[in-house]
Amino acid sequence: MDHPLKVTEDHIGEHLRESEASGELRRAPSYGKPLHFNDGYDETPPELRMAMKVLHDAGVAPPEVELMHRLAALRRDAASATDAEQARELSRKASDLEQLIKLRLERLRSGTL
Repeated sequence: MDHPLKVTEDHIGEHLRESEASGELRRAPSYGKPLHFNDGYDETPPELRMAMKVLHDAGVAPPEVELMHRLAALRRDAASATDAEQARELSRKASDLEQLIKLRLERLRSGTL
């Protein structure tokens, strides 16, 4: 009996069966080969992989990545500062931000964020 309310997995399975039956899957260049994500997937803790993959596929960087970009900018600004006091202040801000990033990453690893 066909149920009127199918879940997404049912539709995906149906399309995969049709593609396999028609030979479409076997013609794909990657058929039968391991997937290579090359985007940090394997380095991501397993419990965060799905969420990070969804963000990545949506073109959204996790907050920690945005913080790392800010850290890099602070370091560049500190290195190019001509005023010694300004360079020290930028270096201090960079150190504070680096500590924050390390804490956030540790919380992510431990599942407490």
